[in-house]
Amino acid sequence: MNRILLAEDEQRISSFIDKGLRAAGFTVTVVTDGPAAYEAAMSGGHDLLLLDIGLPLLDGFAVLRRLRQAGGRIPVIILTARSGLNDTVAGLQGGADDYIAKPFRFDELVARIRLRLRAEHPAVEATVLRYGDLALDLTTRRAAVNGHEVDLSTREYHLLETLLRHPGQVLSREQLLSRVWGYDFDPGSNVVDVYVRYLRRKLGSARIEAVRGVGYRLTEG
Repeated sequence: MNRILLAEDEQRISSFIDKGLRAAGFTVTVVTDGPAAYEAAMSGGHDLLLLDIGLPLLDGFAVLRRLRQAGGRIPVIILTARSGLNDTVAGLQGGADDYIAKPFRFDELVARIRLRLRAEHPAVEATVLRYGDLALDLTTRRAAVNGHEVDLSTREYHLLETLLRHPGQVLSREQLLSRVWGYDFDPGSNVVDVYVRYLRRKLGSARIEAVRGVGYRLTEG
């Protein structure tokens, strides 16, 4: 299981990312200031660092600079509201492996993390998710039921990927909203129910089971 170090001082965002990454199968450690981020990153106990720039005591650029000067090789993805070209260039030239501007979609964040981890550990990530006679190719983004290809929209693909990473597990509407639609989602939205109906039409009505008052789970149909 990959270990993610999250350096983020805004509690709402760190809680959202923490819960989402745990649901995606990662182990997460959260720190809230620059010195703590540097010490944890240098400990060797994590596989990737998600680094906010606006950290207290020591900002993200300084953390990154010290980390690289000390020989720290942990992959770093910068998360920041500072999306200007100069900041992006400074982050990448300072040793970051990727740079994501806030607000961001959670599915994009997870994809960037997995891409970076695959570069570090090429054999870790499977390229096809399977459950029963259902398969989803993560490279081509194509789904198949019993060998017959099914066309999916981008949002349908991400919803199905989330369900396939937790087969048989009940995922709440809130979990699905945050994983597929991002941390600025409207908790009163029925968009999850709408897209579940779309997937049922394409995959089979029994494929996704509704658990009353909780959410949905993927079945073998």
